[in-house]
Amino acid sequence: MIYAIYSTDVENSTPLRQQARPEHLARLEQLRDEGRLVLAGPLPAVDSNDPGDAGFTGSLVVAEFESLEAAQQWADADPYVAAGVYAEVTVKPFRRVLP
Repeated sequence: MIYAIYSTDVENSTPLRQQARPEHLARLEQLRDEGRLVLAGPLPAVDSNDPGDAGFTGSLVVAEFESLEAAQQWADADPYVAAGVYAEVTVKPFRRVLP
């Protein structure tokens, strides 16, 4: 099944994100290489693809996992969690309709 992982950043998360980003991206690339990643990306703090100093307010990952528990375990092991980037992480089942 597909799950949406919605994460909310702590304030001033940019330095923490930069430090943990290579490991975070490596895990996403592994999901992609396994054919399980639907989409992933950060949520800019302002209405721009490049928010600059405004940074990001969170992230969204939509991917396939064996179960809700497996998706939660994957989310809990995110390097951004360990680095203190996220204040909150929510994992929910997702039913893809389009495209």
